Amino acid sequence: MSSSLSGRTVLVTGATSGIGYETARRLAERGATVLLHGRTPEEAHAAADRLVATAGVDGARLRPLAADFVRLEEVENLAHAVVREHPRLDVLVNNAAIAAPERHTLTADGNEISFQVNFLAHYLLTTMLERALTSDPGGRVVNVSSALHRTGAIQWNDPQRVRRYSRLAAYAQSQLALTVFAADPRVTAVSVDPGVCETGLLPLYGHEGAPAAEGAQHVVRLCDPATEIVNGAYYDRSERVTPAPAATEDRTVKRLNKLADLLVGHIA
Repeated sequence: MSSSLSGRTVLVTGATSGIGYETARRLAERGATVLLHGRTPEEAHAAADRLVATAGVDGARLRPLAADFVRLEEVENLAHAVVREHPRLDVLVNNAAIAAPERHTLTADGNEISFQVNFLAHYLLTTMLERALTSDPGGRVVNVSSALHRTGAIQWNDPQRVRRYSRLAAYAQSQLALTVFAADPRVTAVSVDPGVCETGLLPLYGHEGAPAAEGAQHVVRLCDPATEIVNGAYYDRSERVTPAPAATEDRTVKRLNKLADLLVGHIA
């Protein structure tokens, strides 16, 4: 069967487990070249090997890449490597995420860890890949967000939540920021809540979740150029719904960009 994803190049962050892994599998099965990102080279290669061995994916379609999002320098190196080897990228799936830890934790870059891994690293990666992300029809960014973004607030005066820390509030802030970022006019982007799935993040949501493959199918649908999208749109699984009010405010988008540029030390 000919697929509209065939011949396309897609970078999936956090592709070594959960929804990211299942997304990579489905994309490769449908003929896309998948840049499979993991925290370490070992994890990325192991995931690629597993896809070849268990899903019968053609290894030629997989390119393992590594960067630990806890270090922004590694994110920059990842972006440079992608641009060098794949000057034309069709889709970027910003999926990597961690649950905020029980205790307030700062990265070496000085950012609250879930804000950096879930949002700032993706912000930096997306802005650095802007030139490679093709403006051809179908070129897009898909942010894997969460319904918890609705409970979040961006603490503009204390984004690192040094003064008052709660893991749920920190995680929700990171997801809200990612959802707001989808409305950035620089690239065509959407956000999707894939539903509560059996992944490492499940404890934040409750005890039961759908299989990760089910969540992945909502992500893959949005990667498909046959699916028309509107910049900044937000999907609850397969249905387009209205995100939190902040996610549609131009003023919030601009303010978040300013804050993110400052925190990633990125001189545009």
